[in-house]
Amino acid sequence: MSDAQTIVIVGSGHAGAQVAASLRQEKFAGEILMFGDEPGLPYQRPPLSKTYMKDGNPNRLLIRNQTFFDDNAIVLRNETRVAAIDREAHEIVLADGERQRYDHLVLATGAINRALPIPGIDLEGVLELRTLAHAEDIRGRMGAADHIAIIGGGFIGLEFAAMARGLGTDVTVLELADRVMARAIAPETSAYFDEFHRSIGVDLRLGAGVDKIIDRDDGHIGGVMLKDGTRVEADLVLVAAGVAARDELAREAGLPVENGIVVDTMLQTADPAISAIGDCASFIHPLGDSRMRIESVQNATDQARAVALRLAEGQGGGGHPPYSGFPWFWSDQGDRKLQIAGLTAGADGRVVRRNDRGGFLVHCFRDGRYIGLETVNAPGDHLMARRLLAAGVELDRTALEEAGYDLKAFKNRL
Repeated sequence: MSDAQTIVIVGSGHAGAQVAASLRQEKFAGEILMFGDEPGLPYQRPPLSKTYMKDGNPNRLLIRNQTFFDDNAIVLRNETRVAAIDREAHEIVLADGERQRYDHLVLATGAINRALPIPGIDLEGVLELRTLAHAEDIRGRMGAADHIAIIGGGFIGLEFAAMARGLGTDVTVLELADRVMARAIAPETSAYFDEFHRSIGVDLRLGAGVDKIIDRDDGHIGGVMLKDGTRVEADLVLVAAGVAARDELAREAGLPVENGIVVDTMLQTADPAISAIGDCASFIHPLGDSRMRIESVQNATDQARAVALRLAEGQGGGGHPPYSGFPWFWSDQGDRKLQIAGLTAGADGRVVRRNDRGGFLVHCFRDGRYIGLETVNAPGDHLMARRLLAAGVELDRTALEEAGYDLKAFKNRL
């Protein structure tokens, strides 16, 4: 793209901030404008459910400081909602009617918490956790809370549960599925964290459908009623039941959406002047067999870098190899660090091992081929699995058995 070109980024989270930074790193000299609907500078979201609750220091969350944006001539317009995309005019339309032209538009709109159709969900004391404002609100209320009920046993719900137990608060986790984090991890890893959370005093209830949130008759919650008639006491309720892609701008602009904004292997939408990255993007990964969204900082960062390189070099989708960033994930729950290398959800075979340092490992296979590793407190094994898998090293179950499932035995293949 020429120096006279303008790139507009909608979204100021990890993906949006990274694509802006990477454009400058790739020597793009045109105009960069980033629009975010939250106040303040771009910040990290993962610590909101963990360390931020303890230290309350928002400055530690910042992805980049103001000096970085100033020095790199990146215009950040926060608290500014983009209401529409005029594809024909190559313009975005702000909520106040202002228009901004673009040569290329990057949608990094992220995700939004799922709304649950539960009676009482709007009562005072029912909270969600996605933004810094949410975290500040929760943090301000926790000191007066004797018992917190968490609807959802996924990453966020369990991270928050471990943090709250560490502060001495009684916690009940209500999960509709028959195991925790069922969408993301193997049954063996779920069982490990089930045992861990119960050991620290979390009242973990599986197969627990919520019927309603009880009104105390003053507009504040008085507990949670389950579908089996059980009443759970709570003076705060955190809803952590997953997220949905923020794809409404793309949909209303006539772009295809399918559990997110549909992009091709170059992260380009059906409109060649618009790309989508991060939690909002629906793409086909070489390691998968269907369209997916990956909700992780790694994915947001890698996709941002890939799009920035393509745009900085001024090439269309055909000028670069398909996006193939290797997926990995993590979750800190108390003193247990869960790390996942690869896309393990499609495993049809698993082998559980423990290393000599107390780490817990689940090696995952599909059709006899090694596809990923789930670990708890085993960072060295996680890193070796990432390196081997990202390098395309083919491993089968027989080879791993012969090596005693020691991944370091294969590092000479890197």
